[in-house]
Amino acid sequence: MSQSESENSNDILWDIRDYLDKNNKTLKDVFKDLDEDNSEKISVDEFRSGLLNLDIANMSESAVNNLVKVLDENNDGEISLDEFKAAYNDDNLPAKIVNPEEVPRVKSTDFISVITCDMEGRIESFSDGASNVFGYTSEEVVGKMRVSQFSPGRVVLGHVANWLNVASTTGKYEGETTFVHKDGSLIPANIEITPVFKKVNDVRTQVGYCGKTKILDKDPMDTMPDEPWWVTPLTWVAITRLPFVVATWMPLLFAMVWAFNGGIDDLSWETDFSFPLFMLVFLGGSALHLSANVFNDYFDWQSGTDQANNDYFLQYSGGSRAIELGIITEKGLFQLGSIFIGVAALCGLTLMIGPWTADFGLLIYAALGALGGYFYTAPPLRLVARSGLGELSIGLLFGPVLTMGTVFAFSGCHSFDAFLIGVPLGLFTTAILWINEFPDTPSDIETGKIHLVAKLGVENARWGYLVLLLLAYLSSILLVMCEVIGSETLIVLLTVPWAGWLVYRLFQDYQSRDLVSANVQTIALQAIAGLLLIIGACDIF
Repeated sequence: MSQSESENSNDILWDIRDYLDKNNKTLKDVFKDLDEDNSEKISVDEFRSGLLNLDIANMSESAVNNLVKVLDENNDGEISLDEFKAAYNDDNLPAKIVNPEEVPRVKSTDFISVITCDMEGRIESFSDGASNVFGYTSEEVVGKMRVSQFSPGRVVLGHVANWLNVASTTGKYEGETTFVHKDGSLIPANIEITPVFKKVNDVRTQVGYCGKTKILDKDPMDTMPDEPWWVTPLTWVAITRLPFVVATWMPLLFAMVWAFNGGIDDLSWETDFSFPLFMLVFLGGSALHLSANVFNDYFDWQSGTDQANNDYFLQYSGGSRAIELGIITEKGLFQLGSIFIGVAALCGLTLMIGPWTADFGLLIYAALGALGGYFYTAPPLRLVARSGLGELSIGLLFGPVLTMGTVFAFSGCHSFDAFLIGVPLGLFTTAILWINEFPDTPSDIETGKIHLVAKLGVENARWGYLVLLLLAYLSSILLVMCEVIGSETLIVLLTVPWAGWLVYRLFQDYQSRDLVSANVQTIALQAIAGLLLIIGACDIF
């Protein structure tokens, strides 16, 4: 056979796939051909000699041995038919890959990239060809990066989710795209994505993806995927983490409804409510929250926290990853945060000099919100890293301070009752922060971001989540007993079973990627609890 001997184990599976297509055979047919002694098992020697005899591939014994180790799920040193079939998906595309550390280095002229990742895109293996294509070493990326970092950010937002969905549902996605090299240059390429399967509790389960990339001799702008119209608005939603602003909207709306429905004497909807006033309060509060989100991302990137974190739940923990994806620069992120602060300041100034009751006392609440949001991650205070000050500041700023400030903006009155009504929602919001800190804890500790979850350890910190939710409900009951809020607001207790379920899930999944469901639902819990409190304060029962 004239073909030179190859050392790349991963080529075997692709060569077998090509052999199947060329000869119109099934995997079972090939297995029988390789099983020379009809033992229903293929040894390393049988595998290598069979590949030669069938003119499939000329592989070294070490390359075949490495592949057998990967396919041999029961560790008996041989491959059964089931193990052989498990190496391919339903479309006969390779679903397994030999760890690059077990494969001898390929020639520098090999520019075929093979990368595997888990279901969230965290890189698990990185071939030598991938190093040649993208410019990174295996040590730089395995367990430390996600495959999304090889694509332009807007391509990630507009296309990658669909590519992965097609691969999972049909067995393969193939198309042209443009990647980004380590040095920032663009790479025109063809990408083939296939699902990777593994037996989990004897059930064949998809555990990730395998991407095979080949460089094309084209202009990278010609291979850049067309951009859907919605990518631009989605980009800004991602950069600002807009959905989290519900943590401001609920306390703000609750405080307003409470104040106009008897919470503040002589304040009535008919004579005192002003829609322009409401819009200024709503816009100003939202802008303050968005500035905090953006500055949080900026200073976490500056401190190296985001770069060290590969275990985040996008977009629920670990920040927006906007700089990492290249959809905004560090300078641009800081400027955006400053713009939001400016918008909030303009709203506040208009409130203070406008024809409403709020005076310059509003500066107290505005300053607390702006400085608290900024110094949550900004030096020298960096409240988030001070063993509980971060959690305390979030609980106060997104609870009592926000409700008290909102009531002052509408009434010109500094009300301690308005401070108290913010306690339950402040605790619900702190629970969001608390559970989102779990996946980030290892990297946060590495970069000196010692919040309470890091201080306590994730196992002990589970109880903190339970305490926060218990206090949220108990404080609601106490506020009713003290006649600060009406008994109708106790409809918030309808969410207690849901909260109990989330506590159970945290206790079960605190070290698992399945925790993401509880993270998402904690955000929803805060929103629904806030909505129920608002409904209860409306006096509609």
